[in-house]
Amino acid sequence: MKERIGMRVAVAGGTGVVGRYVVEELAAAGQEPVVLSRSKGVDLLAGGAGLDAALDGVETVVDVSNVTTTSATRAVAFFDAVGRNLLDAGARAGVRHHVVLSIVGIDRVGLGYYRGKLRQEDVVKNGPVPWTVLRATQFHEFAQQTLDRVPKPLAVVPRMRTRPIAAREVARHLVRLATTPAQGMSPDLAGPRVEQLVDMVRRLLRARHERRLVLPVTMPGATGAAMTRGGQLPLAAGPLGSQTFDEWLAQHVKQPGPQGG
Repeated sequence: MKERIGMRVAVAGGTGVVGRYVVEELAAAGQEPVVLSRSKGVDLLAGGAGLDAALDGVETVVDVSNVTTTSATRAVAFFDAVGRNLLDAGARAGVRHHVVLSIVGIDRVGLGYYRGKLRQEDVVKNGPVPWTVLRATQFHEFAQQTLDRVPKPLAVVPRMRTRPIAAREVARHLVRLATTPAQGMSPDLAGPRVEQLVDMVRRLLRARHERRLVLPVTMPGATGAAMTRGGQLPLAAGPLGSQTFDEWLAQHVKQPGPQGG
């Protein structure tokens, strides 16, 4: 039988953008990650099928689960169900700490997805397990995710100020929180430099030698005003990542040579 090392830490969404880094960082820190995903026989929805068995012996849960949607109704339903399933199963299993990754500015910018994250925070705060919530700014990958939402040759990009951070640095910070006592709302985590999302998308396209027509748009109403004014930036001093967006581009984006044909 394999000897258990460190403590068992379950990662909901452990195969996603941040989750896979959380799993790697936990292992590097000498902890034992437990991935909660359908591929591992766990359904975070559908009543939390498989959660009780997966959380056996787990001391801490890190929730970085996600749903791709702009619908407030769908986001609220997802994060409400997943949060309650994780917390209820965690209480039954004796989990002592529930850590959630949230987003800076969700209480100031009225996006539908953000309403789901607010519901997630509310569920955790009123749940049966001691908790920590970390709000982080957008990841460097957000520029690519923005491009993926619109078919070529267009690139419709909302005007917004952000302070992007490397997903791995977010994961590393989550692991530090997961291996210390619950603290409630943790100071916001942000990247080293304020950026305009439109500029990030243009630099990403240049790095990939890709031609697309970039169309900056302002979201309507109070939401668009909040985004352009910096509603997704931290209001107070807090921890900062070190890798800039340009450094991330150089490390992660392949730059193809001229295409023949």
